[in-house]
Amino acid sequence: MKKACKFCGSLNNASFEATERMFGLGGSFAYSECLDCGSLQMDEIPQNLGEYYQRTGYYSFLPLNHSGFARKVYKRIRMKLLLATQSKIFEPRDYGYWLKKLAPGFHFRIADVGCGNGQLLYELYAAGFTDLHGFDPFMEKDQAVNTSLHLWKKRIEASDGLFDLIMLHHAFEHMENPVEALQACYDKLKPGGKLLVRTPVTDAAVWKEKRAYWVQLDAPRHLIIPSVTGFQLVSQSIGLTFEELLFDSSAFQFWGTSLYEKGFSLDLKLVEQHFSPEELAELEKKALLYNQEGKGDQVCFFLRKPL
Repeated sequence: MKKACKFCGSLNNASFEATERMFGLGGSFAYSECLDCGSLQMDEIPQNLGEYYQRTGYYSFLPLNHSGFARKVYKRIRMKLLLATQSKIFEPRDYGYWLKKLAPGFHFRIADVGCGNGQLLYELYAAGFTDLHGFDPFMEKDQAVNTSLHLWKKRIEASDGLFDLIMLHHAFEHMENPVEALQACYDKLKPGGKLLVRTPVTDAAVWKEKRAYWVQLDAPRHLIIPSVTGFQLVSQSIGLTFEELLFDSSAFQFWGTSLYEKGFSLDLKLVEQHFSPEELAELEKKALLYNQEGKGDQVCFFLRKPL
């Protein structure tokens, strides 16, 4: 029996099989592709799903990388300059481009849903933000990193109080129900609060070309992957105001997928063996072009809860 698309409700879908490739574990996992909105969803969630997050070396749970005093001073000055000038020259490599669009105050109450080890929140703390909360049910235990940063082994639904900003950085695709996930964020936002969702999307040319080899399919950890249209339908049905989207894919979509096509797991040591620095630079240029053309494989969605 066909299941309705979790994004648009359509019963018009096609099934395909995917396997675990990051660690080379194999197995077979059934997915459905909505033929109307283009979104993907896993048909049956494995009962032992947590085991696929607990393997040694899974990148979300590596130890925190702390900054010394001088480095914190530098990061705080850089952040103040970034938010004051909006200049690209002050952007931290991995997060400045979306943070300056959000323009949070340093005393904003900020939540990161699916925070992993909390490294992003730690970077925000080091840059001067003072009220930071990470939520991830797969972490080992609660942790008070310092007075400004707390990591919670629970879902945001179980948190106290409301937030000025909620972020989901490649966490949304790990959630079974997109309506429930976004509704929880809506409920925990203050009126006028902002929501950032960064996720793979099926608008990607690499998905359409490579299908089950696409590195960001990431079976069985990715339970849902929206299209831009599917995500907009769900977020607007909840009452969130859709403000902007930004494609931010990288060369990872190409070299990761290529490793899978060659039968390898996601071993970063293999990247240097199979791609020259010049080839990787060309792939980064290709990723930038794909982003500009709206066919990259991941997106930043900027949303707001109405006043």
